[in-house]
Amino acid sequence: MTSYCFIEPLDVLFLRGNRLFGEAGSYGESLVPPWPSVAAGALRARMLVDRHPGWAPSRGAALPEDLELGSAAAPGTFTLTAFHLARRTAKGQVEPLLPPPADLVLADGGGRGPVARAMRPHRLDGRLASSYDEVLPMHPVLASPARTKPASGWWLTATGWRRYLAGETPAGPECFVHVRELWAYDERVGVGLDEKTRRASDGRLFTVQAVAPRLLPEAERPHEGAVGFLVGIDGAEPPDEGLLRLGGDGRAALLRPVAGSPVPDPPWDELAGSGRCRLVLTTPGIFEDGWLPTGATRGEDGIRFDLHGVRGRIVCAAVPRYQVVSGWDLAHWEPKAAERAAAPGSVYWLELDEGVGPDDLRRLAARGLWTDTEHAQRMRRAEGFNRLAVAAWK
Repeated sequence: MTSYCFIEPLDVLFLRGNRLFGEAGSYGESLVPPWPSVAAGALRARMLVDRHPGWAPSRGAALPEDLELGSAAAPGTFTLTAFHLARRTAKGQVEPLLPPPADLVLADGGGRGPVARAMRPHRLDGRLASSYDEVLPMHPVLASPARTKPASGWWLTATGWRRYLAGETPAGPECFVHVRELWAYDERVGVGLDEKTRRASDGRLFTVQAVAPRLLPEAERPHEGAVGFLVGIDGAEPPDEGLLRLGGDGRAALLRPVAGSPVPDPPWDELAGSGRCRLVLTTPGIFEDGWLPTGATRGEDGIRFDLHGVRGRIVCAAVPRYQVVSGWDLAHWEPKAAERAAAPGSVYWLELDEGVGPDDLRRLAARGLWTDTEHAQRMRRAEGFNRLAVAAWK
């Protein structure tokens, strides 16, 4: 059973990406939202300290073996099943916030918020040649009556995400929130240190981008209206509450449990009955075949999908430019291998085979895009990568 927690930053955060910085005059950008491994690492370190009071993360410190948290060589049962930007409302409820998926195009609404239009799979006229035809039979097409100015910086609220999962196009101010209401950037100047003396080095000033989460205007008491992160944990019992060291420099964050499941579910029975659905990445997808998800195989009749009881054929896809994910391996005190990943929000349209039921779709969403072998061996599985949502395709 998945347990949910809300991570509320108590300070600015340094959410570093892949670009190196620290040299004189360099500029370190922050990545919002960060990779799910940021939250997984913070939670696992806190849980290890709670279970092994004499242990502290440091260079050369042996990582205690734990059945749930695993070891430096292999993961345990701990799995980060959800990682979303979120906000705690004035009523104390936690609302997940998600970036618009790749098949949702936002246009400027002239001060009234964005106007969303959805891409639909279509078979193009045979006179239109495209290399895409050699891979998938249908193209994601945006039908627009007029040219529009794109809108950026908007995120889906829980209401907008629920409508999207049901196959509707989100519309109205209740479906979107702008980043200016969620966080701001705060540039900080740092000083490079000499590795031997641990003193400031001359001429090594650099700038880093800090993320300052905002409070909702209606917040009246502490810890209300806070912007943070919603995480789901399976395979282990998370801490009830307390503090975490989050992001670069280990900035303080408050951990609080969340009752129930704040993440909206799609209409499972309707999905299975319709015979088709969309698979939407909610975290970066690290796949063996590049942009194709785990479970997909190329054949003479197109691209087949078969994973955790869900079988069908991928007929269309909207996949943005790939990302590169890496990180820092605290157990071995070295950088993690850089890997290409399909970006969150990538969408795959899937025609289901007969016999695929709602329980199969639930199982796929719960297990993620990992084979059973990878589920037992890949540390990236524990870190929350390859997570997806199943949405209706109308």
